[in-house]
Amino acid sequence: MPLSVVFYFLIIDYFKGEPKSHGPVFVITYLYFEHDKSTLPLLFINIVKGERCSFFSWKYGHYFEFLSTKDFNIKVRCTLCVGEKVLSTFKNTTSNLKKHLESQHGTVKLTERVPPSGPKQRAVTSAEGPTHPKQQKLDFGAKPVSDEELKKLVAQYIVEEMLPVNTVDSPSFRAIIKKIPTSVNAELPHRTTFTSYLEKEFTEMERNLKAALNEIDFVSTTADIWTANNRSYMGVTLHWISRTTLERHKVALACRRIRGRHTYDVIGTEIENIHSSYGLLNKVVATVTDNGSNFVKAFQVYHPVTESDDETEEEESTPKDDDVTFSDLSEILSAENETEGQLSLPPHRRCASHTINIICTRDVEKHLTTNAESRAVYRSSTAKCTALWTKLSRSTLASETVEEISKRKLLIPTSTRWNSFFDAVKRIAEIPMGELNTVCTKQGLKCFKDQEYQFLHKYCMAMKPLTAALDILQGDCPYGTLLPTLEVLMQKTQAVKDDLSRMTAGLPDAIVKAIQTRFASVLDDKDALLAAASSPKFKLRWLRDAGRRERVKQLLTAECCTTAPLAKNPASVPSATTSSSQGEMDFFTFEAEPEEETYSAEKEVMDYLMSGYDLQILHKFSSIKTIFLKYNTPTPSSAPVERLFSLGGLVLTPKRNRLSDRRFEKLLYKFNFKCQEIYC
Repeated sequence: MPLSVVFYFLIIDYFKGEPKSHGPVFVITYLYFEHDKSTLPLLFINIVKGERCSFFSWKYGHYFEFLSTKDFNIKVRCTLCVGEKVLSTFKNTTSNLKKHLESQHGTVKLTERVPPSGPKQRAVTSAEGPTHPKQQKLDFGAKPVSDEELKKLVAQYIVEEMLPVNTVDSPSFRAIIKKIPTSVNAELPHRTTFTSYLEKEFTEMERNLKAALNEIDFVSTTADIWTANNRSYMGVTLHWISRTTLERHKVALACRRIRGRHTYDVIGTEIENIHSSYGLLNKVVATVTDNGSNFVKAFQVYHPVTESDDETEEEESTPKDDDVTFSDLSEILSAENETEGQLSLPPHRRCASHTINIICTRDVEKHLTTNAESRAVYRSSTAKCTALWTKLSRSTLASETVEEISKRKLLIPTSTRWNSFFDAVKRIAEIPMGELNTVCTKQGLKCFKDQEYQFLHKYCMAMKPLTAALDILQGDCPYGTLLPTLEVLMQKTQAVKDDLSRMTAGLPDAIVKAIQTRFASVLDDKDALLAAASSPKFKLRWLRDAGRRERVKQLLTAECCTTAPLAKNPASVPSATTSSSQGEMDFFTFEAEPEEETYSAEKEVMDYLMSGYDLQILHKFSSIKTIFLKYNTPTPSSAPVERLFSLGGLVLTPKRNRLSDRRFEKLLYKFNFKCQEIYC
């Protein structure tokens, strides 16, 4: 509908046809609607001599209708009142109108008027005439991208999407890049030049990472070996906790080619070379690997020699009498030469997730196959599940039949993850027995009996706590999560015992016994206990036995005394006067008095245990914070390095099997791409 804006110049208070010297001139804008021939006052613009009227800019002015003006007053009508009530107020104030709203309409919820958009207008007089609002200038032009920014964006795209480097030579890709506004002479380089750029970026990343690691006190690593396309690679990831934010960080250190047999000496040499290349030999508090015999032997043979070991050997080799013993000099020299190149690996931690996987497969299967109540039903039910999975993996028609009948898709387990086996069995148990047997009948398979179907349900019920524990330990969690998880796992496993049938009644006891056996060296390990106790969200709450709780508390107190004794306040200690000279006092050397330190450590532990459960409270307890950083830096599982291998599988595809080992390692730059802000 057409809309016209008409400006009315309303000149008030004429005297003999001419305005008085003090008479203001108003300029009012009206909207003229042609459909109903009505006019509405919209905006009061200005007053002659710069005199403004407060009513037209008042936030509650829309509740009143402007009528007229007389001298320095204006008359308005309240739209909330019944009838034609006229109110009068001064031009420069709205106090009368405000009092009217408070007294007569106090129960009405008033809403403020939305101010008109756009820049403020300057007050003008009638001589200047009305001014038009200025329109803001919007800049829709994109800023040009520099040559360095363009290369960095393309490098990020190629690395994150796992694309070959020759993507930059693709005509269609270069056509897209040309549409990006760039600065003068900015052009995307071709493959050869771009490869050199990636080399430079990788070198810069390594340099920044090494510089950042110099400021870190405690780090941990995870290591594993991966084989693909007839090649073997040693993968190592690095983990640490920020001292300021207490956040966990991780980067990929290496994914290097290993040739020959994966013997313990080859593994030990490669791990030490990777650690030494980043200057981490004295900073790695632990290395987490799986339970492979070659990894375990490497850390058993090349473990660091402690002072207590040296003292024991020295005591055993000391003769009891004063007789002089003669030794062969050539044997001594040859022995020294052999120990010169001896490797020294950090403490070893076995992957907790791998250990639980072994419990779920070997120990549980051993119990179910040796128990007379479950042997037959376990073998028959798993055999029918395996037959169904095999049929679905080989036939698309069978898979479509399952989806049509059960309205869901069955999962196929993998051999490397027990979680996948549990999820696959659980999906079968979720299908009603009638629909499940219909699927088996159409595929020519044996149907499930009621006893077998019930066994699958009870099996999933008994094994569910193990899956929850695996999900926790495979995440990016600190080492202090391990012991509380195991304790709660054993409690929850025993809790479901009453709900199981006769076929699976002994399964919880077998699982708890397997946990206690395979984690025997961890359940009472000093490092694991300190890691859990120094974690604010656990503290000592996960310990149910009072005697064990007190022992862990004493262990934490003793560690506080040896880790970082609290500084004394010199002002609180009175200075003792003595007549001895400074030189005389320098002669005496005494051991530090432990009473105050022990008391301070005990007080810090007590205050810590009574504080909250937020991680940031560690900033209040310096000694416990140091213990937390030292013992919680490792991860309870080697899952991070397995994720690195997942990225490697996306890079080292059969079509790219001619990648050099060094180029392949650099293309795994994606693992560190999101971590650049940490050390750049």
